[in-house]
Amino acid sequence: MYLCHLGRECPDLDCEIIFEPSEWKSVYMTVRQKDPPSDPPSLNEMIRMIASLGGYVIRRSTQPGTQTLWFGLQRVHDLSTAWETFGPD
Repeated sequence: MYLCHLGRECPDLDCEIIFEPSEWKSVYMTVRQKDPPSDPPSLNEMIRMIASLGGYVIRRSTQPGTQTLWFGLQRVHDLSTAWETFGPD
């Protein structure tokens, strides 16, 4: 719930305040299907990408809810573990 609140109240924060590089880079590559940028995305953009892993359909007019974000966070854990184990570094 706190992450949903932060994404709505402080959408332009750097996502590395909450997420490790292995987390946001693995999600970025999975959702966008291209190499991650050198600068981390905003917190709101990252939350939307994570929620899309949980079933949220990205639209400008809606915000992801706690349930889709929770499901997406479970996938983030798996993706970041794979990134740390097999990733490009």
